[in-house]
Amino acid sequence: MSGRAQLMWDDAVTGYDFGDSHPMDPVRLALTMGLVRAFGLDRAVDVVAAKAAGDSTLRLVHRSDYVAAVRAASADPRAADQKYGIGTTDDPAFAGMHEVSALIAGQSVAAAEAVWRGEAGHAVNFSGGLHHAMPGGAAGFCIYNDPALAIARLLELGAERVAYVDVDVHHGDGVQAAFWEDPRVLTVSLHEHPRTLFPQTGWPEETGAGAGEGGAVNVALPAGTGDAGWLRAFHAVVPELLADFRPQVVVTQHGADTHFEDPLAHLAVSLDAQRAVMAACHDLAHEYADGRWVALGGGGYAVVDVVPRSWTHLVGIAAHAPVDPESVIPSSWRDEVYARTRQLGPARMTDGRTPSWKAWEDGYDPADRLDQAVLATRRAAFPLRGLLT
Repeated sequence: MSGRAQLMWDDAVTGYDFGDSHPMDPVRLALTMGLVRAFGLDRAVDVVAAKAAGDSTLRLVHRSDYVAAVRAASADPRAADQKYGIGTTDDPAFAGMHEVSALIAGQSVAAAEAVWRGEAGHAVNFSGGLHHAMPGGAAGFCIYNDPALAIARLLELGAERVAYVDVDVHHGDGVQAAFWEDPRVLTVSLHEHPRTLFPQTGWPEETGAGAGEGGAVNVALPAGTGDAGWLRAFHAVVPELLADFRPQVVVTQHGADTHFEDPLAHLAVSLDAQRAVMAACHDLAHEYADGRWVALGGGGYAVVDVVPRSWTHLVGIAAHAPVDPESVIPSSWRDEVYARTRQLGPARMTDGRTPSWKAWEDGYDPADRLDQAVLATRRAAFPLRGLLT
């Protein structure tokens, strides 16, 4: 297996653009790649531009009539058929939508192929992580579900156990739905509670069905959860599940919208805690999957202050060249930020936090809301996998 990581990047992914008033501003992608370059991380990885996913690949997850509808709306946005979730407020149709969505999907699929074949130890596609798209419809700013497509491609190549860990603030509903009855895939999602956030799914009781029963695990976190609770929940659930499942590949989704500055959600997580979870996912991939790790982006709507720093840390960790949180951000990148956005960029790669958490093994408080959330998950899902609650 190659020691070098791959970073999937094509400038054309910044064409994934729902319009000036939409919160998913593609400047977040351009600024992230700019920051990666400013720290020299593009020299620590192999930067690869993969081909767009073709129809046969898209059909591993998506219905052919949906792909046809996206293609039609891409050619003429006025023809968007809203029964497929396109042409809506969340997912406006735009010219070239099919092509750029397929391009982003192609980066994630190629990342999975490279890791499975041993061409790269780790692979990152921070333009991906579009986890809400369903087999027959767009949802939540997501047209094609690249994490599900990457996993489906791994299964097609012969993988028998793939673990998907999603730490976006929103439930990874589309990926869960794609593998709801498939025992070869374990999906784990940590997210804000569905009572207070889109897509109103991801309850602990959602655990899979049929042969896949016990294959979906959901941790629904109370609004306001900060670093200590977020990290406690992650470590109380994810390592034990992966130790039991023994995945051959770990696919992770790192939406940056858990951050306390994010305008669309209500968790209070710092950049430093996000970095700690990235490092934990990296370590778990090495411990249980021979290092096979595919890491994706996702949500994140503080497009200057948070997203570029978060995903640059992700690239650094995958490259085995982690960026010191105390690093001063190069002035060249801050100049780029101002030129693109007329905003002042952040000065350092940290929020100044030192994340810590209390281990679950040290006991829990049944009256604590965070501990109640973890207990609900463990009681619903763990017995189905033969694990103690």
